[in-house]
Amino acid sequence: MRSKFIRKVAQTEFARSAVAEKADLTAFKQRPSVRVVTGVSLIGFSYIIGWPAVGALSALAVYLQKPLVAIIGGPLTYGLSHLVFLAGMYLAGAEYTRIFLRWATRMAVEKFMHR
Repeated sequence: MRSKFIRKVAQTEFARSAVAEKADLTAFKQRPSVRVVTGVSLIGFSYIIGWPAVGALSALAVYLQKPLVAIIGGPLTYGLSHLVFLAGMYLAGAEYTRIFLRWATRMAVEKFMHR
């Protein structure tokens, strides 16, 4: 079943071009732009304001005996974390993801097609 899947993947234009062009990871040796660094930082920050902030608001709601702090603040904070994550993804772009996926596809196709 795995070889059938790899054969189908190998037939795609994405995989054929990755193998033909010997896709590699040399782009990761270059210094990332300020935009990419900002995007990745926002993605990391979104994880901090996600569940940890919701947990902190819940603890605060229990401490203050004000359940509305968690009922309203939890979903708002979690929603904000999603918006920050999306902004980070937009700024970081898909460039590095595409480079990595081309390399990983090439490696998988070469490894499994030569068996």
